[in-house]
Amino acid sequence: MKSFRIGTRGSPLALWQAHHVTALLHAVEPRLAIELVEIETVGDQVLNVPLTQLGGDGAFTKAIQHALLENRVDLAVHSLKDLPTFKVEGLTLAAVPSRGPTGDALVSKKHRAFADLPIGAVVATSSLRRKAQLLHQRPDLKLIDMRGNVGTRLQKLVGQDLDATILAQAGLIRLGLEREITEVLDAAWMFPAVGQGALGLECRVSDAETLAIVTRLNDAPVRAAVLAERAMLRGLGGGCQVPIGARTAFVDGMLKLQGVVLSPDGKQRIAAEGAMPPDQAETLGEHVASRLREQGAEALLA
Repeated sequence: MKSFRIGTRGSPLALWQAHHVTALLHAVEPRLAIELVEIETVGDQVLNVPLTQLGGDGAFTKAIQHALLENRVDLAVHSLKDLPTFKVEGLTLAAVPSRGPTGDALVSKKHRAFADLPIGAVVATSSLRRKAQLLHQRPDLKLIDMRGNVGTRLQKLVGQDLDATILAQAGLIRLGLEREITEVLDAAWMFPAVGQGALGLECRVSDAETLAIVTRLNDAPVRAAVLAERAMLRGLGGGCQVPIGARTAFVDGMLKLQGVVLSPDGKQRIAAEGAMPPDQAETLGEHVASRLREQGAEALLA
């Protein structure tokens, strides 16, 4: 039986994801020998500057992809929202398992809800997508950058006496920190990131044995949804660190995609949507991207 080397970042959340995938693999191949290989990425090494100054795309994934290409690991486990949409020669997205919650959570030790934040409240987030949508909803807020793993951000929330921070709902739940969630923000205005809550399992195209096992973890509806989201993002020329959000849902057997693009200051917001059969997911994403471009999306992202 093949031994698996899983490449993963060393953060608590990344390790949870790797152990989760290990359990899924053991469910389909109980005798599989699995080793976790921790890999430090640029995003882990440099914490004192915004991700956009690190080149943004691939900050948390390139080092693991290089390990795959160099045959140092057999499988990469990524947070799919961190995985750039451009293809890497020799690698393939082998599977997308069942998705976690896609929401963005307000975490506050001072206020009971987003609506209760006072004028000029200080809210921490490093995400341009979250910043733009927060400012579109509440231009009075004072937003500051905050990076680090989930535990570090929760410590800074208290240590810096901030009004609130915004974290991924899925990450908090996966780390057993659901009690920290003050409120899950309304997805009608706080659109999730492309791929938020989903994991991407990446393998070498040439590794048929690994592919044969890993593809058994694929959740077809989730894969269709994230392929549509990623095709939209790719069609807009956007990367992981841009003010673009996406929502997907299945309605009467059709895959529905809604996309938004905002200016970084939140003053401008355009939206578009479409629906197609799930097997046309990428075409759907391209269609919604085209509709957003027609409304001037590229100027907002320039």
